Parts: sequence; C-alpha cells; structure tokens
Amino acid sequence: MSKLLVTGGAGFIGSNLVDELVKAGHKVSIIDNLSLGKREYLNPEAKFYKKDIRDLKSIKSLFKGVDCVFHLAAQPRIQPSIINPAESFSNNVLGTFNVILAARDNKVKKFVYSASSSAYGDQKKSPLKEDMKPNPKNPYALFKYKGELMCDLFYKLYGLPTVCLRYFNVYGERQSTIGAYATVIGIFLKQRKSGKPLTIVGNGNQRRDFTYVKDVARANILAMKSKKAVGHVINIGSGQNYSVNEVAKLIDKNHVYIPPRPGEARVTLADISKAKKLLGWQPKVKLTDWLKNAKV
Repeated sequence: MSKLLVTGGAGFIGSNLVDELVKAGHKVSIIDNLSLGKREYLNPEAKFYKKDIRDLKSIKSLFKGVDCVFHLAAQPRIQPSIINPAESFSNNVLGTFNVILAARDNKVKKFVYSASSSAYGDQKKSPLKEDMKPNPKNPYALFKYKGELMCDLFYKLYGLPTVCLRYFNVYGERQSTIGAYATVIGIFLKQRKSGKPLTIVGNGNQRRDFTYVKDVARANILAMKSKKAVGHVINIGSGQNYSVNEVAKLIDKNHVYIPPRPGEARVTLADISKAKKLLGWQPKVKLTDWLKNAKV
C-alpha cells in the first residue's frame, strides 16, 4: 500500500483516478479548491483537503511521506485561457511550480504530471510524436508545456523522478457538460438530452483523438509503477481520430454550425508507441463503443 497524493482529485479526470487508486488499496489524499471539482465526486475513502495549489505554505506539509504525487489540478480548456490568461498562468504555471517544489522538498519518490497534447499545436506531420517541437497556439497550451519543462528541470537538476503524460481529448463519466470548461462530447450529449441541435464549431472538419477517462487513469497508475518512464514525456491517446462532424453524427443528426474559435489546432492524432513501450499501456475503450451507451 502506497501513500499517494492527487491534486485536482475532485475533478473529472482526477476523481476517476482516485477511485482506481482507492480500489487498488492505496492510501490517497486529495488537494482541490473545488473551483471546478465537485464535492460529490470525492471518494469517501480518500482524505480531502480543500486547499489551493497557488498557496505553497498551505499545501507543503501535505506532501510529507508521500510516495507518488499525481498532479492534475489545473485551469483547463483553451478558450478560457485566451479570455483570462492571468488566471490560467497562476493555476497552471505558479500552481504547478508550487506542487513540484513541495514534492522535491518532501523527497517524494515519483511525480506524475498531467500534460496536454495542446502543446503540439499545428504540426506538418501526423501522427504526433513526442520528439516534435512544441508549437503552443494559446496560453493554456503554453502554460501546460511550461509544466513539462519544470518537470524535466527538477528531474535533471534535483533528481525528482518525473513522468509527463500528454493527454489527448479526454472524455467519459463526469466530463463537464456546461460552461466554458465543457468538453465537446459532454456538450453534444447534454444538447441531445435537452432536445437542442448540436453546436459544431467552424466547419466541423477539425479532427480530434479522443481518449477514455479510465484509460487515462490506468496510464497514470502504470506511470507510477514504471521505472523506464522516468524523465519522459508520453502521449496518452487512442491512436485514432474523428472529425467533429463525425462525432456529431454518432450522437445526433440534428446540428448547427457556429463561428470558429481562435487558438485551436486543426488535427490531433497520437502516436502511442512510446506509451506501449515504456508503460505497457494501450487504450481499451473505443469512442464509438462508449457512445452507444453514453448518458449525460
């Protein structure tokens, strides 16, 4: 049984990860300020601390004796970061720095960082490989990439064992369905339930690699266990992509188009050969299968 700490453990991905860690018999603590996380997503068997990662003094002692930190707390999504880059910076750069620093100072044995495929931006080739030069197109992508650089520095300079997992469009249970932080699949399912037409951004030809949330949770657990993965950035995607038009058709035929949004990549598609090699990970759930039984 390991002592584990999950930042953002009341959020969409974080709460799914906590559930799996508790199920495996680990002792889990959660840090979340509940700005986006939900109290009802908290696992009752995990210890919850309502704290903000931007306040180093208030969180530092919680890292004592921890075997592995999973850092998922973030200000997610692209458009909110364009509207309010300062908020995105304080959460995703300052907050991440505080969490890494607290992990280093408490001699945490492993640090698994939730990075983002948005760091790639637009590339000339597809699929996207970890050795491609990042090309962030928005503040969120830039700040999440800075988190990777911090992990790399703290590993090489201070010996903190870090692993960075670049997620590709995560979907599944507890995904956000309303507001600025909603995911496209969450929005579409909510619109279908409400009897409204699905709103497709731009021409709908933009392609996305969608990854199931429990597959992402499993990748985190494998990253915790893997010695080979230390010091690496690893794609966590399905290795298959769909246009937004194709996704809409899988959910409902009734749809409308709304104006395109700035700062978004045209295509995401993960090369997952590194995840297979270093983690022994590959996705188990296909988007098309999940959508057949999906509820909001």
